[in-house]
Amino acid sequence: MLAEDSTLLREGLIRLLADEGHEVLAAVGDAEALLEAIAKERPDVVVADVRMPPSHTDEGLRAVLEIRERWPTVGVLVLSQYIEKRYARELLSGQAGGVGYLLKDRVVQVDEFLDALARVAGGEAAFDPEVVRQLLGGSSHGDQLVRLTAREREVLAEMAQGHGNAAIAGRLHISQSAVEKHINAIFEKLELSGGSGYSRRVLAVLRYLGT
Repeated sequence: MLAEDSTLLREGLIRLLADEGHEVLAAVGDAEALLEAIAKERPDVVVADVRMPPSHTDEGLRAVLEIRERWPTVGVLVLSQYIEKRYARELLSGQAGGVGYLLKDRVVQVDEFLDALARVAGGEAAFDPEVVRQLLGGSSHGDQLVRLTAREREVLAEMAQGHGNAAIAGRLHISQSAVEKHINAIFEKLELSGGSGYSRRVLAVLRYLGT
């Protein structure tokens, strides 16, 4: 399902997704209509804008957070021209999987947009690198992050975007075993034990983003 108040972008997304073999169950222009549509039929994933009618402030984000609470199996991919730091952190600090946040500029890079959509629909995460960079700027855990090497920070940044170990290895041009060693070092330096009851990977990303 799509929720986007720009008719031009909404119609463009419908055509793009249809051309790629996806079925668009509904395409609406406001958050209220999105929630009504999801209540009738559960999509695999929702693509939603942040700012929609009537106030064009945060209706889309609030709808996405409600979707996460009421229908946790539905993936949500947020598209925005803006980085709403509080909401991005709120999304990431909720359920770990099936969530993404991309800047609208990324839509023109079709392969990256479709890859993010597939990852979110599959229960993974997909965060725009610029979103990650700006969230890192407000981190309150700088003392621990200083312990990381430059390569470990690169690996953690890729983790924060939602990439798995194999994808990180390919993107950084290193072996998968090297990625695993870097991740174990990250866990150790961030003092994340294996018996916390939570995914250390998620906790590392949350620490990285300063939540």
